[in-house]
Amino acid sequence: MKRKHEGCAVGIDLGTTYSCVAVWQEDHHRVEIIHNDQGNKITPSFVAFIENQRLIGDAAKNQASSNPQNTVFDAKRLIGRKFSDPIVQEDILLWPFKVIAGDNDRPMIMVKYKDQEKQLYAEEVSSMVLTKMREIAETYLESEVKNAVVTVPAYFNDSQGKATIDAGLIAGLNVMRVMNEPTAAAIAYGLDKRTGCVGERNILVFDLGGGTFDVSILTIKDSVFQVKATSGNTHLSGEDFDNRMVNYFVQEFKRKNKVDISGNSRALTRLRTACERAKRSLSFLVTAKFEEMNMDLFNDCMKIVESCLMDAKMDKSRIDDVVLVGGSSRIPKVQQLLQEFFNGKELCKSINPDEAAAYGAAVQAALLSEGVMTVPKLVVQDVTPLSLGKSVIGDIMSVVIPRNTCVPVKKTKSYYSTEDNQRIHNIKVYEGERTRASDNNLLGSFTLSGIPPAPRGSIISNVCFGIDENGILTVSANNNVSGVSSMITITNHRDRLSSEEIKKLIQEAENYQNEDKKFLRKAKAMNALDFYIYKMRNALKKEDINQKLSSQEIEIIESTIAVITNLIDENNQEVEIDVLEDHLKGLKSTMEDILAKTI
Repeated sequence: MKRKHEGCAVGIDLGTTYSCVAVWQEDHHRVEIIHNDQGNKITPSFVAFIENQRLIGDAAKNQASSNPQNTVFDAKRLIGRKFSDPIVQEDILLWPFKVIAGDNDRPMIMVKYKDQEKQLYAEEVSSMVLTKMREIAETYLESEVKNAVVTVPAYFNDSQGKATIDAGLIAGLNVMRVMNEPTAAAIAYGLDKRTGCVGERNILVFDLGGGTFDVSILTIKDSVFQVKATSGNTHLSGEDFDNRMVNYFVQEFKRKNKVDISGNSRALTRLRTACERAKRSLSFLVTAKFEEMNMDLFNDCMKIVESCLMDAKMDKSRIDDVVLVGGSSRIPKVQQLLQEFFNGKELCKSINPDEAAAYGAAVQAALLSEGVMTVPKLVVQDVTPLSLGKSVIGDIMSVVIPRNTCVPVKKTKSYYSTEDNQRIHNIKVYEGERTRASDNNLLGSFTLSGIPPAPRGSIISNVCFGIDENGILTVSANNNVSGVSSMITITNHRDRLSSEEIKKLIQEAENYQNEDKKFLRKAKAMNALDFYIYKMRNALKKEDINQKLSSQEIEIIESTIAVITNLIDENNQEVEIDVLEDHLKGLKSTMEDILAKTI
């Protein structure tokens, strides 16, 4: 007999410090947040190894102080990153467990299990937490759970998103979709408070969790949730507030008791646990010292809010609701700064900040499942964080999909041959905001071959960029004349950018805007010169033109072309823009003289 809840898909908020699982209840037309075996609705994202046993969740966290080297937490801070990442190097100094560099610079977590050293990928640890969440759901539903929607920070890059999908696969879950945490929280808020409301509302989701910080601006109209912009920092959160407290007390111990506990992993773990407990108490109280030691981090949060509003091209006065999500959003000073930023607007605290992301993920999971009839029919439109395009002649970035474009999306752009009878078209796919393609991040490349011969300047291929609901990028190219086509799916996300690199690229694009404009002007001048040289050489080959020019004129023209060609070839980087543009004017004038003589 088929069990009542068989085939249910769940929503999982895979958090840095705590995780949560929820399911849409078809009978009751609502989301149920599922409690674990301890009766708690959130489960610590901890994994521990003791002798011949592996512990996950509350059991792992409860023994952390007595077994610090073999108790792993914060795996989400490693997922999709490289060992050499400065962020990873900073975190390693604060963790009691050991992290080393594995193949391809991937961080490996070292633990002792069954009297042997075991190396774990971050995905493996996350998969263990996901396994625990799946088991919690299966116990409640009394049936097997195979499908899930898993939330990730909005500022996770594709590498981190793909690693999360891998963690799901290891845990025996089909990750139906990776969903941004603030978007999931917005669904929870929208269903809870705005059902039946007419008109359009702009909401800002302020998601300050244990390990990551996201800000997303969404417009909700009827049943459509459209993300306008997103910003964040995957290394600004409650963990960082804890670290400030730990460092403060380490120094206090050293000053007052002449004892340095920085090298004692057991003492540090006990101190960290006490600091986290104190922070949770301080999250409901106003305390000057706690605020003082973290004020620069709180101010960084406000700067990201401002940046997100700028990206959305929206004044703060147009924000209807400011929704608080994530446990650290409870901190009084954070709420005060946020309320002051929005000129005294009341903050929305009506949804549980620990459960909101899992709630929205459960709704999305139900929408993606067959046979679920009672779930509200919502449409969620997310955005891509970076521009996507290809390189063109002169190392220029030709953008096909601009950043903050709603996904899923498909856009096509035509490209032209750069030489006569061009038979192949090499396509290099980049993401980033710099004008120079090579300054951006190369995602992959492929070649379209078998193109029929045609004069320079003919359409050589139509290149289509498509991003699906999970952020998977597919780039295809085809030639209309011959019908030949080729494509690449960017599935190897291992070398894609970290969120810090994404922020750095966007910041660089602003800081080096003048440099980029200068480069673009120079590249255009180079391309125009190259084109005029091509035209002049072709003109000199024509008999009717050649006969009307004296041998001295032909010699001068050929000499000029040779000088300019050598200048471009030998001093590509050093040659000044003004020199190029002067040569361009001279060539245009010469070309006009040639054409005048043929009339």
